[in-house]
Amino acid sequence: MILFCFLWTPLFYLFWRSLNDESTLEGGTWALILGAILAFFRFFLGAFVNPGGFGLARWISACVDYVALPVALPYLVCLVFATFRFISPSSNFTNYAFLWLIPVAAVRALGWSSQNDPILLMAMPVLWTAVALGMGFFLRIMQNGFGLASIPAALGALALPFIGSTSYWALFGQRNTLGFILFGVCLIPMAVSLVHSFLEAR
Repeated sequence: MILFCFLWTPLFYLFWRSLNDESTLEGGTWALILGAILAFFRFFLGAFVNPGGFGLARWISACVDYVALPVALPYLVCLVFATFRFISPSSNFTNYAFLWLIPVAAVRALGWSSQNDPILLMAMPVLWTAVALGMGFFLRIMQNGFGLASIPAALGALALPFIGSTSYWALFGQRNTLGFILFGVCLIPMAVSLVHSFLEAR
């Protein structure tokens, strides 16, 4: 399970790049550096939010320490970089997010190794991938300016990290039906994005 957590993100990133054949990746080095800095920062400081039991505090911790913020942060940094023209506004932000998450996954695998928890070591990296790819899918709709579709796309990009956080919260609290349903919801835009990229690559 530790090896899965360690390898899933970089291997999926290589698979994703094979579907999106781009010769260059703006800001890729910075993504790895910033992701590594924040991952080690989080490792030595511990959780930013005291998770408490199984209630609201645990859900907020899921958002801040586990799913929503870790996955959304590279997109926020990308938006700042694009605003100040450090990278092109038309860049594929999903590539940046995956590179950012590679050191995050590696450090988390080391930190979670003693717990031997399949939710953390196996479900979590897949959930990060699903949320990151889903957010990228919605952002590309907004970048391409598909009229009224931009409004639900923006709502989807905002909601997806919190749906992922709630899925983890439910699985942790053994509310498995709710957890797997929300996990499946996170996988839908990921699946659509993969199929779309595969068809474009043909």
